[in-house]
Parts: sequence; C-alpha cells; structure tokens
Amino acid sequence: MIPWVHLDTGTVPGEDSTLRLMRRGDEFSIVVGTIELMNNRLSASEKALANLVCERLRGRPRVRMLIGGLGMGFTLRAALDDLGPDAAIVVAELVPAVAAWARGPLSHIFAGILDDPRVDLRVDDVGRQIRLKPAQYDAILLDVDNGPEGLMRRENDRLYGVDGIGQARAALRPGGILGVWSQGPDRMFKSRLERSGFAVEEVRVRANGGSGRRHVLWIAARTGGVQPDARRGASRISRPRLGRAAAG
Repeated sequence: MIPWVHLDTGTVPGEDSTLRLMRRGDEFSIVVGTIELMNNRLSASEKALANLVCERLRGRPRVRMLIGGLGMGFTLRAALDDLGPDAAIVVAELVPAVAAWARGPLSHIFAGILDDPRVDLRVDDVGRQIRLKPAQYDAILLDVDNGPEGLMRRENDRLYGVDGIGQARAALRPGGILGVWSQGPDRMFKSRLERSGFAVEEVRVRANGGSGRRHVLWIAARTGGVQPDARRGASRISRPRLGRAAAG
C-alpha cells in the first residue's frame, strides 16, 4: 500500500487546531488530528450543495452568492458550472494555508477556477462577510467545519445558532437561499431554521454519489416573516463530534 506523505501544515486562526495536507498517490486529504475533513475522492455531496441551490436560482439574473469554506473547490466549481456569466461568487476561507494550497499542491484539482472573473476569494471569517451588509446575496452556502456541530473551531458554532441563522437571513435578498452541508442529521438545527423564517428541505446525499456515508444538506428558502418562538431553540447541541469525510 502506498503510504501517506505529509505535505504541509496550516494553522486555524484563533485556535490551537492545525490542519495537515496529506497525499497518497493521486489522493489528497486534509485532516485535523486523526480526523479527515476532506478528500478529493469524496465530493458528491459538496457538488450537490451547489447544484440544488443553483437549481432554485435558475432564471434569476446577476446572481450574487457567498460560499463559506473553500475546501478543495468542489462546491465552487459546481456553482460556476451552473451559474451564468453575470454571476458573482464571494468565497470566504478562514485558513490562509487552505487558500495557498489551492494555488500550490492542489492546483491541479482547482484547475484554474480561482482565476474565473466571477470569483472573489477572501481569506476571512464567513460570519464577518455575512454581517457586512444586509440583503446582499441571493444565496449563501455554508460548508464550514463539520456542519452545525463544529469540530475545528468553537466560533463556527455561532454560524448555526439562532443569531447566526438570523444574520444569514438578513444577508439574503427576498427569496434567497441558504444551503448548509453537514456530516449528519440534526433535527434541532432544522427546527431552528424553520423558526427563523426559512422553508426547509432536507436532502441526504452519499459522499461519493452511489456509495459512502450519507451527508445531509439543508436547502432553506428565505420566507417573509420570523415565527415568534424563534429564540426557543438551543444554539448548540451537545453530542459527540464526528469527523467529516469531505468538504466543499
């Protein structure tokens, strides 16, 4: 068996966690500790996140989209394939090393998509990008950490709590779509979305299309109002933190 080779290490801002980029033949993996976060051979659910959201935006001119998490670029590539030439996509990636790997050892996987004029890659916290301006996006796609229960960075949990959902809703234009990737189901998170003014569809997609574990996608459309009991949902859930098989 071909052994794994450690190519580089990246630091997560504000945390003790580090990411390691590994290679085994033509397989690349990004891991934290002993847990794999993403792998270039497992990308079906990351592509599906973009495909499902873009399907709901079809016919809308000059789509403006925010993608939280660069990963290995699978979500971004799928969005570029589905959106028209007048679209604009902001990608927020917190870890500088991940952005650097996209133009370095993973450049053959990205194959130039960061040079697409529709793409604006920002090395920044996606939460800060969401809060910059109200009603700025037609879609927000979150493929951050492990989903609603963060693995690498406790700060990421805020994205999926009541306040974070409310901020995402405020950043969406009327009829905008919030798409969220998760390594597994989370009934409380779905409930928070619904109580925060979203019509929610939950979709399960296998990590590698027809095989692998099932990942969960929430496709949430911004509706007109917020239910009065929105703040009754817990902002976090206490359960074991599980590693994800892939990232967008």
